[in-house]
Amino acid sequence: MTVPSDAARDDGAPSDWRSILGAAIPAEPRTALALGVELRVRDSRGANPWAARPQRTATPRDVAKGTGELLLGIRPLQRSAATGAWVLGAATWDAVRRAPDEYGRERSRWFADLLSIARDSLLSGTAGDWLVADLIESSLLWGHLRVAGALGIPLVATQKSTTVAIAESASVEATVARADDGTLVVRPAITLDGRAVEPDSVHPIGRTGLYAVDQSGARLHVTLAESPVAEPLRPLLLAPGGLTVAAADEEVFLRDAYPVLARRVPTRGLGRVRLPELPAPQPVLRLSFRRGDTVAYAFEWDYRGFGRVPFAPGPQAVRDLRAESAAGHDLAARWAELIGEPFAAEGAFHDVEAAEFVTRAVPALEAQGVTVVVDGRRKTYRELSGEPEITVSTVESTDPDWFDLGVLVRIDGRTIPFEPLFTAMSRGRRKLLLVDGTYFSLNHPALDRLRELIDEAGDLDEWETGPRLSRHQIDLWEEFEDLADEAVPAVSWRATADGLRGAAGVPPVPVPSGVRAQLRPYQQQGLDWLAFLWGHRLGGILADDMGLGKTLQLLALVAHTREAGATRPFLVVVPTSVLPTWLSEAAKFTPGLRVAARSTSSGPSLSTVAAGADLVVTTYAVARIDAEAFAGVTWAGLILDEAQFVKNPATKLHRAVARFPADVTFAVTGTPLENSLSELWALLKLTAPGLFASARKFREQYIQPIEQGKVPENAEGGEYRARRLARLRRRIRPLLLRRTKELVAADLPPKQEQVLEVELSAAHRSLYETVLQRERQKVLGLLEDLDRNRFIVFRSLTLLRMLSLAPGLVDPADARIGSRKLDVLLERVVELQAEGHRALVFSQFTSFLDLAAERLAAAGIPYAHLDGATRRRDAVVEGFRTGEQPVFLISLKAGGFGLTLTEADYVFLLDPWWNPAAEAQAVDRTHRIGQPSQVFVYRMIATGTIEEKVLALQRRKARLFTAVLDDDALFAQSLSADDIRGLFEA
Repeated sequence: MTVPSDAARDDGAPSDWRSILGAAIPAEPRTALALGVELRVRDSRGANPWAARPQRTATPRDVAKGTGELLLGIRPLQRSAATGAWVLGAATWDAVRRAPDEYGRERSRWFADLLSIARDSLLSGTAGDWLVADLIESSLLWGHLRVAGALGIPLVATQKSTTVAIAESASVEATVARADDGTLVVRPAITLDGRAVEPDSVHPIGRTGLYAVDQSGARLHVTLAESPVAEPLRPLLLAPGGLTVAAADEEVFLRDAYPVLARRVPTRGLGRVRLPELPAPQPVLRLSFRRGDTVAYAFEWDYRGFGRVPFAPGPQAVRDLRAESAAGHDLAARWAELIGEPFAAEGAFHDVEAAEFVTRAVPALEAQGVTVVVDGRRKTYRELSGEPEITVSTVESTDPDWFDLGVLVRIDGRTIPFEPLFTAMSRGRRKLLLVDGTYFSLNHPALDRLRELIDEAGDLDEWETGPRLSRHQIDLWEEFEDLADEAVPAVSWRATADGLRGAAGVPPVPVPSGVRAQLRPYQQQGLDWLAFLWGHRLGGILADDMGLGKTLQLLALVAHTREAGATRPFLVVVPTSVLPTWLSEAAKFTPGLRVAARSTSSGPSLSTVAAGADLVVTTYAVARIDAEAFAGVTWAGLILDEAQFVKNPATKLHRAVARFPADVTFAVTGTPLENSLSELWALLKLTAPGLFASARKFREQYIQPIEQGKVPENAEGGEYRARRLARLRRRIRPLLLRRTKELVAADLPPKQEQVLEVELSAAHRSLYETVLQRERQKVLGLLEDLDRNRFIVFRSLTLLRMLSLAPGLVDPADARIGSRKLDVLLERVVELQAEGHRALVFSQFTSFLDLAAERLAAAGIPYAHLDGATRRRDAVVEGFRTGEQPVFLISLKAGGFGLTLTEADYVFLLDPWWNPAAEAQAVDRTHRIGQPSQVFVYRMIATGTIEEKVLALQRRKARLFTAVLDDDALFAQSLSADDIRGLFEA
């Protein structure tokens, strides 16, 4: 059976070998196509406007008489195989589209595209035999018709007496002439291929073209042309003989209709007709003065003689959009120059911006030609430009830590009250507007220093009754005096200031007779400093390193206050584990002090206990639970030991402690700054509540530039950060005493520190890398919203840290892989035991300490173990001190402070911790005064793991700590008179 060569198989696969050539040799179409063009006529509407009006082929007679509605129809034609003539045949629109093999693919596609162009315009879902070209709106029509000839598709008139062509060029104008009776006649003037065409013979094709029908006897010639048909032109083309304007309507025509026509179609007057110039748009600024010093504005365009139109482009008749665009560009440029912001056609200005807009921008715009129109009553604004005169006074406040501060400024004879002035300056405003409409610049040099002092005095948002100075900011008063033209100090403020200014430094005080200890030199200096601050009712932070005797210095201070005549007790708040240490040290060094312990909230009333004591010692837990009772006693002083417990001001504990009334508050901690400067601020908020009154100000002025590198736009980064750091150090210098162990090195044994790198085993490494990739993908996807996902992220980081130690900590099934860290630890401990040394072993993870305990027990090595689950803590510690165990396993939380373990001389840190201060505290369990041997510290790091990242973070935090607190031993020196004068130096 033979398959026909020109057919496809039943399954749709090609059967002709020519298909191999693809489109290289297209098959020759069997039937030629042409686009048929026919003039058609539709009868005029009859009595029933809803009745269908059939179309028919137009005859020369129909064209000549103008009967009915003339239309231009188009449809496909095919060449007759018998006669060679163009006939309708079977070439309907659908047939041509559906038979590409019959008519040729490119020609079939051309007709299909033409149908789509027509349908897009006609919104018709189906096509009849004839499409009405008059209704085709798409400009794609003309390009489509031009390529027809190249595809072998000619334009053919269906009537023998008719010819059809496409013009190469076309122009359309409007003319206005005056008739003999005085009326105006508006007609189109149309030229096709350089030949004038009678307007009555021209018909529009949508809005993109037209066709003209020329008649010569019984013959018709149709010319199609592409030319924009603006909306005002359509009535002219459809009106036989043009449009007539009666003399009575001429003024209205020239005012309303003529601009519409002339801006869309070139228009000229004929004969004696002189057309007026089109009005140019002029900008108008409309102002509306509202309550609260608000000025609303809106720009409009004014066409003289025609009224105003909105500023935004629109369809109004009179509009010249090109002229509006040019004038609007100039206006926008001037606006940006005057206002400093992008142009907006309407909007509003408030407060001082409204005053500046009215006094500066509006007159400048008027000078440029903008007409200003005011709705309602116009308010008058005036700028004050004289030299500010400043008056400062203070009034003692009911709060003993504060003084109300009054500042008056006079400019051009006008008195500026302090409340609006301080509010504006504290919020960083450039200018201040007063209720009478006067305003002035806050950038005057005379006000610059005042602004800096206001920043130091506190944040106005937090001032309840006006601006105030803290008694901890005594040196600011001196600067206010220098700044002001007049100063009236409060008596109590002057007494406090004079008392400090008269001091040549921190005077020495004798060791109280009740102290049973020989104070070392640096401990004596600490007592002098504490006594100096207490005498002036100023608190501070005692930030000595661990092991330098902070407790002894504070006990000596309490004894000093007793000999100085103080009768009210001191309150000491400590961690639970440290309470026994305070009691034993007090009994040892100051046996004459009446000491009471408050370890629970039950028992006698606190007021009764306090009345019979010189020193009340309680725990942070009890202080928080029984906060009301502690707040009901007025204490001679408040001592917060291990004050890192109150480093978060958002906690209930911090808020409770802040309410305890005391003459002074001392924070005692070797780590006043562990993770961020915000922790230092929290301690200063308790010890010196007026030093940095605003957390937001402290964050902007110190935390952001020093920690995060954020600097103002116009400031040089490194220099600005250095200035901020220096300023912070000067501020806290008199209120913070810190001595590192290096400063008292003669009293301490040498210390050697080493990072001990540990390689993971092959199996451990493979497992770690697999988990790392999984957790990395998860964490990176969560960092966009870290606050919401913080717990999940922290969990992933903790998992990786535990996996770095031992796979069995994460999944017991992987315990067989073991831990290289424990292998190394065991090797070192065996050596130490043989040599008679003892070691402290620290980890954050109690489960890892349990694994270490198992390994030590299996090796027969005795050990002590202390973690949060240990019930008899004191017994375990004492057992290690007096026993023979070579190893003491300690968790961070259980043994990070409050322990003295000088019996050990080796320290192993099994995993790095986020902050270096915590590690230092762990090391200080053994490296302290009383240690007779050199101390060796080993930080064990699993290489190629997250532990290396933790170590890098640790070092960054250590640099911050050193920069703020330890540089050049600044905080260990004795205070001088210059130090006191520079207490809050700018």
